[in-house]
Amino acid sequence: MTAASAPLGALSTIDFGRHPGTAVLAQRPKPKLSPREVEVMLHWFANDSKTATCKELFITMGTVNTHLNRIRDKYQAIGRPAQTKAALLARALQDGLIRLEDL
Repeated sequence: MTAASAPLGALSTIDFGRHPGTAVLAQRPKPKLSPREVEVMLHWFANDSKTATCKELFITMGTVNTHLNRIRDKYQAIGRPAQTKAALLARALQDGLIRLEDL
């Protein structure tokens, strides 16, 4: 029964203040990312390219790729694959590593 079809008395039992998926989000396993992995990932989100991330953090392209590959491997290991930048951004948002306001 949906809120729209529920009798008026039943509406008092529906929790309108919480998204139905909130409990599911809280139960998702989170990978154990190092502070440096998180830093590299967030800088990559903020930049247009890995090259810009390299320059900003004073690291090589290989180092950026290594961090991102390890992050992806950790997400894959817990059953939450993130093979694209968009998918990795979605995981970071779901896990509270970044907020929409930060983008």
